[in-house]
Amino acid sequence: MTPSDIEAAGDTKPLASPEPRRQSDTTGTVLEITTTLTDEQNIRIRNKTDRTILTLLTWIYFLQVFDKAVLSTSALFGLQEDTNLTGNQYSLIGSIAAIAQLAWQPFSAWLIVKVPPRILMPTMVLGWGVAEACIAACHNFGTLITARFFLGLFEAGCLPLFTYLTGIWYRRSEQPLRIAIWNGMNGVATMAAAAISYGLGHIQSELLRPWQTIFLFAGLLTIISAPLVYWKLDNDITVARFLTEEERVLGVERLRVNQTGQINHEFKWSHVIEMVLEPKSWLWVAMVILPNMGSGMTSVFGTLIIKGFGFDSFQTSLLNIPFGAMQCIVIVVSCWAATKARLKSAVLIAFTVPAIVGTAMLYGLNRNASDRPALLVAYYLCACLFAANPLILAWAIGNTAGATKKSTMLSLIQAGVSAGALAGPLLFTSDQTPRYLPGIRAVLGIFIALIGAAVIQVLNLMFLNKLHKKRRVANGKSAEIVDQSMQTSVNATSKDKGQEQTLEDVATRDLTDRENDEFIYIY
Repeated sequence: MTPSDIEAAGDTKPLASPEPRRQSDTTGTVLEITTTLTDEQNIRIRNKTDRTILTLLTWIYFLQVFDKAVLSTSALFGLQEDTNLTGNQYSLIGSIAAIAQLAWQPFSAWLIVKVPPRILMPTMVLGWGVAEACIAACHNFGTLITARFFLGLFEAGCLPLFTYLTGIWYRRSEQPLRIAIWNGMNGVATMAAAAISYGLGHIQSELLRPWQTIFLFAGLLTIISAPLVYWKLDNDITVARFLTEEERVLGVERLRVNQTGQINHEFKWSHVIEMVLEPKSWLWVAMVILPNMGSGMTSVFGTLIIKGFGFDSFQTSLLNIPFGAMQCIVIVVSCWAATKARLKSAVLIAFTVPAIVGTAMLYGLNRNASDRPALLVAYYLCACLFAANPLILAWAIGNTAGATKKSTMLSLIQAGVSAGALAGPLLFTSDQTPRYLPGIRAVLGIFIALIGAAVIQVLNLMFLNKLHKKRRVANGKSAEIVDQSMQTSVNATSKDKGQEQTLEDVATRDLTDRENDEFIYIY
């Protein structure tokens, strides 16, 4: 069953849609054009968008995560020994990509607004594919860290761009599940990296070591995907080649209820200043730093931790496959639950608790042979931490309006992701082997802090909604309005729901969430 099938269940009533659209004819006369959108048309457009845009995002995000996952698996096949890595050099190799991503984020915010996605994304894909393939030629710490730096540089815009694209192609009620699907490639890529590394690791060659074969395979697979991106991706729904002309018009109306504005290529510094001054922006950043610090335990040192349970390299590679499956299940189920419950914060907290339990077990259990089953269960429970990123991304994008503000916010979140990914591996050092207790203890505290940050953000958003209610009353509007973007079916006109500002005005004026008093913050 596709995501559209899940959401379409029960959406059968044909309901009228939006406001009249204003358009001038050749004489300059302003005409009122009313577009009617039924639920059947809404579902058809969503299905077509899923088949093209979501499929493309899912495949490219898989490649991006796969490129990272092979670093961990390559450590099982002689990477550190062949390149003479010592001390914390392997940790630095794991962190350098995040350092590059962190440094590049101010440029990412500008590029997302100024460069069409159809140009930006294939350029990024080609760049990191070349960098990945070049790792196969590295022979020491200096060449490895250089190649990994450029890999991170080209991957820097991936997360903000993908979240931005999800925001402009889907309604707010549809975004969590779509983000879950492409972000769920974290688990698929983990499984694929483990399985492919297991197979490629058995190849004996006089020219290439097993870890070199793994990196070369990953790099070439990414390189040949760059032309696919250019061929299939469209910049936005107004020029979507997979839709008919009528469907493009209906698609614009379908997305108008988001109240987050249309595509706008003007970079507005006022949006940046507003974003920087808002506490909720920095709470999003704190919330993504924490789980991404914690993910260093599994993404960079996960295979080494499992090997410390008493398994050999090939067994460890295979035992990482169930962990990837857990990641997929956790990401999809958590975002599905958030879509149904419409409470991202509660679902985030609920999935953080098992990660805390698993981490506590890893810290407290001995590494005896009799404890291996419990240790594996504990390690697999830590996969619940991967619910955090897609939930926080969907939560943040759904609470941010204005083209520049949205792109800048996403780039700031990516900076937080990068900062967490940078710091996470540094919590673990080679002298902690095989138990890595100091690093695991730090991760336990990080997960507890994440729950605290989520609670503070909920209280903050509640306060912001109260301020908007007061503004609406002061402006002569109804205090209570219905958020159409969180409905699964197409709704009647906004005025029928108590909204008095036309959605056309919101889109054309590129209002931010703070400027639009009818914007409703979601929890």
